[in-house]
This record gives sequence, C-alpha cells and structure tokens, in this order.
Amino acid sequence: MNERAIPILPCRYLDDIVPFYKALGFKVTFRQARPNPYVCFNRGGIDLHFFGLEAFEPENSMGTAILLVEDTGVLFDEFATGLRAAFGKLPIAGIPRITRPRRKQGTTAGFTVVDPGGNWLRISALGETEDDGSGSESRLERVLMSATRQGDSHGDEARAISVIEAGLLRHGEATDAEKLPLLVYLAELHHRTGDPGLAASVLDSVDALTLTSGEREALAAELANAAELRASL
Repeated sequence: MNERAIPILPCRYLDDIVPFYKALGFKVTFRQARPNPYVCFNRGGIDLHFFGLEAFEPENSMGTAILLVEDTGVLFDEFATGLRAAFGKLPIAGIPRITRPRRKQGTTAGFTVVDPGGNWLRISALGETEDDGSGSESRLERVLMSATRQGDSHGDEARAISVIEAGLLRHGEATDAEKLPLLVYLAELHHRTGDPGLAASVLDSVDALTLTSGEREALAAELANAAELRASL
C-alpha cells in the first residue's frame, strides 16, 4: 500500500508563514486567496497544508505535526542555515522559534519548530524508540533530559528552569564540563521567557567555567550555541 497523511494547519495570514517555510527549504506547490486562503508546501517526503483565518491567534494554537526523518541533526542544520539567511539570526524565543536537537526523557531525540501560526512541528528520527533515560547517562545528563522534556516537548519553560536549578544545586560536586550543557540550556530558557538579563548572567557563568582543551573540543557545539545565544540577546 502507498498511503499518505497530510496535516492541514491554521495560520492567521498566508503571508506570515510562506517566507518562513521557504526559509526551511519548502516549496509552495499550490496557493489560493479565494474563496478560502490556502497554501500547500512540500519538502522531500514532507507535505504540509495551511488555511488562513484572520481571527486566529497563534499564541492559542494547538496545531501539531510529527515529522519523522532519517537524520534530525542534518535537518536541523539545514533549517538553521535557511533561517539565519532569511532572518539574520536563529529564532529561539517567541513565535516563530526553533529548539536545538537534544535528548528528552521518555521521548526520542529530536527538535521542535514552532511556526508563525503557533503550530508545533515535532521532528524525530525514523525508527527510534522512546528513550526512558535509564542508560549510562550521568546524573546531570538525566537532569538535562528531564528539563528538555518540560521545556521543549511540553513548552513549560518555567518548569524546565526549576528542574535545572534544582539539579545544579543538588549536584554541586559536578565538574564544570558536566555543568556547561545545563547552563547553556538555562540561558536559552531565560531568553525564551523574556529575561535577557538573566540569560546574560548565566552566560557569564558559562564563560567563567574552567575547561581543558579536550573538554572544549568535546563541548564545541554547546559553546557555539552559547556564543550565538549571547549575540541574539
């Protein structure tokens, strides 16, 4: 059988979402203004359709689509490159936004895109099963997985902040290298919740960490995330 399912998601105006999805590498395959605003996008094996509704409030959207792809890291890099080129920076706060690929307790690894219509695209890898976080993770890695489940999967940034702060306090003996990923995510969460001052303060703590050259190499992606976050404040 050759079966397909195509989500139809809401937005306020088509002109709000068309530039955003083009930046993600989608092509418009159909668009009409009348009798009802409607647009269709395609990117490889992904099809998404949208209808326009002027009274719609993106902040109240419950639209969600799960996208299963071969490599979430590659797709994130492609999405991020397009968004930076189109908008000058990576949108990580407000609507629209994109989260970075992180493991989440009880779910598969991946990332989330919230589009200008407030719709959540949850990107996971094909064939992966749920991760219960019971492997060889360190205690702070498990704290981070719990926090990302709250902040990225559930959209509860306040709860995620509490999880990280409690975890750092509880595991004060952790090394600076172990603390760094949590602090970078904590800064991102403060930025998302509209507190750039606190985000900058946490990033100052990141800069003050003592890391060996090997640790800096292993944590290069997190350090790059911190630098990009500071530039966006």
